Formats: sequence, C-alpha cells, structure tokens
Amino acid sequence: MIKIFLTGIFFYISFSLPLSAAPISESHLDVTTSGLGILALIIFVLAYILVIIEEFIHLRKSKPVLLAAGLIWILVAILAKNSEPAREIVENAVRYNLLEYSALLLFLLTAMIYINAMSERHVFEALRVWLIKQKYSYRKLFWITGFLAFFISPIADNLTTALLMGAVVLAVGKDKPAFVSLAFINIVVAANAGGAFSPFGDITTLMVWQSGKIGFFGFFALFIPSLCSFLVPAVIMSFMVPKEIPEPPQEKNSLKKGGLVICFLFLCTIATAVTFEQILHLPPFLGMMTGLSYLFFFSYHLKLSERKRSDTTGEFNVFNNVAKAEWDTLLFFFGVIFCVGGLGTIGYLAYVSDFLYGGYGPTIANITAGVLSAVIDNIPVMFAILTMNPDMNNYQWLLVTMTAGIGGSLLSVGSAAGVALMGQSRGMYSFFSHLKWSWAILLGYITGIVVHYLVNG
Repeated sequence: MIKIFLTGIFFYISFSLPLSAAPISESHLDVTTSGLGILALIIFVLAYILVIIEEFIHLRKSKPVLLAAGLIWILVAILAKNSEPAREIVENAVRYNLLEYSALLLFLLTAMIYINAMSERHVFEALRVWLIKQKYSYRKLFWITGFLAFFISPIADNLTTALLMGAVVLAVGKDKPAFVSLAFINIVVAANAGGAFSPFGDITTLMVWQSGKIGFFGFFALFIPSLCSFLVPAVIMSFMVPKEIPEPPQEKNSLKKGGLVICFLFLCTIATAVTFEQILHLPPFLGMMTGLSYLFFFSYHLKLSERKRSDTTGEFNVFNNVAKAEWDTLLFFFGVIFCVGGLGTIGYLAYVSDFLYGGYGPTIANITAGVLSAVIDNIPVMFAILTMNPDMNNYQWLLVTMTAGIGGSLLSVGSAAGVALMGQSRGMYSFFSHLKWSWAILLGYITGIVVHYLVNG
C-alpha cells in the first residue's frame, strides 16, 4: 500500500510540476519548496515511521531507509539535471557522504568483530556467570548492573553493554517481572549516559570525534554530567526494587582459551586508533583497521594451537565473527547518512540550521536535539547537526553530544539499547513500562545539562 502511495505521489508531482534549473547556494540546492523537494521529505518521514515501529511490525530498520535513500537521490538528481553547477554540487555531496559512511563503517566493523570474538570466547558469559553466583540482593544487582553498564559502555558501546547486563538481570530475575523492568530501564539510562563521555561509547560520539569537533580526551569533560544524569533516575527507581536475595542458578564458568588476550588486543586496538588521531593526525579508522590485524594474527595462533591438540570442534575462525557483525545496523547507517545527506543537498538542513541555531541560539537548539533523539534515533539527529555545521564553541559541541546520547533514554525506542532490551525481555520490559518512569529520566536529563553548565560552562 505504501509503495502504491509513494509511486502515485511521485508520478503526479513529476508530471504536474515544471522542472526548472535549481537555484544554487554554495553547498546545496535551494529547492526546499519545490514539489520534488517536498516529496523527498515525505519519503524520509514515511521511512522513519517504519523504523520507529520496527518493534511492532518486525521489519528490519535498514530496509526502509535504504529504499528511501535511493529514492531521495533520484529526486536530487532530477532537480539538478538542468544545471552544470548543480550537478557538481550533487557529485561533491555524494562523495562527502560516501567518505563519512566509509570511515564509520570500517571503524564500527572492527569494533563489532572484536566484540563478537570476545562473545565467541565466552568473555561476557563468564562475567555474567560470576555476577549471578555472588548472591547479591535484587537491589544490589540493580546498582551493580547499572554501574557496570555505565563504565563498560564507553569501551564496548551502549548496545553490547545493554545486552550483556540484560542477560544478567534475566538470569536472576526471571520470576520477578517488576525487578526486570526497573533494572532494564536503569541499564538503558546507564549505558546511554556512559556512552556519552567516550568517543567509543555511542555512534554519535564516534561521529563527533571523527569530524574533529572534539578531541579524544575532550569527551571526558562530560563524565560528571553524564554520571549525574544516570544517578538521578537510578536513585528514584531504586526505592521500588526489593531487597530480597534471589536463588542463583547453577552454571559453570566457560571462558575459552584466548578470551582475555582478545580483550587485551581490543584495548591495544583502541590505543592504536587514539595514537593515529592524536599523534599522527590520521583518521581513527586507520588505527582500528591496523588493530584488526592484531586479532587476525592471534586467530592464526589459536588455530595452530587447537589443531596441535586435535581439538577442531570449537576452532576459532575470525571470519565467522566478520559474518556475525550487525549488518542490519551498518546498512541502516548507510541509509540514514544518505537520506539526511540528500535532504541536506536539497537545502532542508540549511533551513533547519537557520531556524534553530540562528533563531533560538545553540543552547536551546542542542537541548531540543536531545529531546528529538528520544523519538527519532540520535544518529540521524547528530549527522544532521554535523552536516549543518553550526558555528559553536567546544562547550556547545559537548552539550549536543551529551543531549543526543542521554536524550534517547527518555523513551524505550529512543536508543538501540532500549529497542534491543525490549526484544530480550520476554514482555517484562515494554514501551509503556519505560514511559512510566520517563519523568524521572527527564529529571536526570535536566540535571545533566545543569551540571554540564556548572562544570564546563
């Protein structure tokens, strides 16, 4: 039905409106009021509605944005076809967006391969088993999983961290739906807040770092504001968590050979990426790809040692971890970057930038961006801001980095961590159970902004 609707609108506008040469700005076409320009915006909105309701329709989020990206760029090409300068702008825009995506893809792919390798060696499983055997009370587990999520997400990203801590909560609280719901909300808030003060903690912080707006060590100025935004709702919710001690399941530690070495190699890879960026002034993805070779050589060593022991049943194959990368997520990023890039080429981002950053000032605009990221995923919000490139100082870039990260916690669908845990929770954590505590999360959001002003302003 949607395809028929889009096709009908496309042909109606294409044949009913005249196609004239597009007015040109320095970096975009100024055709936001044209029929095809408006159609491109409608296509993006429809595609993103499908992304938002992914939980209900079970349609992978990459599918609608990939189609929308292709359709939007078809419209951009039609708008620019009668003008040589316009075609040059379009060509430069495609190259810019491709460069942005390529750097993000290679960086994330390396991180995902390492995370999958650690998972294959049962590193996270060993941590989970150790935690559930300590006989902590529900309230202690609430705080332990929250703090672990806050401090692991700066290294392992908020999505992986949320899934790991979610597995711990489910293992000990499967008979306590109320505990699981509260603990999952706490994990989402903690993982998103922890990811905001590290270049590796979230896709948005990675994008800001790779764009050169904030240096690697500059992100750590957000540690105290991010911590406060996590602690405020956590303290409020903790009073509702029971103090009783659950019965720990009987499971064995199954850490495989090489698991801890791979953790060390991942840290070395991160150090290599930082060195490339800070000292050699090279893009961080080059350092990550160099660090990937560490894992490749170690996987060769593991293969040889396992074959000597005639143990080929669990043989480590690094390319299996490449295949298990979150390709839906990586393709989703492609669709988002090219959708937003296409709308920017048409001129919509310049319009929004003038309206928000020129009309209301950067502080209100950046706080609004954080609230928007609760409804629209923070990735297109941040990429749009980076593409607009408003004239902001370091304080304001830190502010929008933090708000885009922690703002996604206001709703369960506002971040990848929340969406993933809804799927993992077996119905015990839902959109509405999260919404019940959104007021407490909003208090944390406001607290983080105020503390950022007091500490860094």
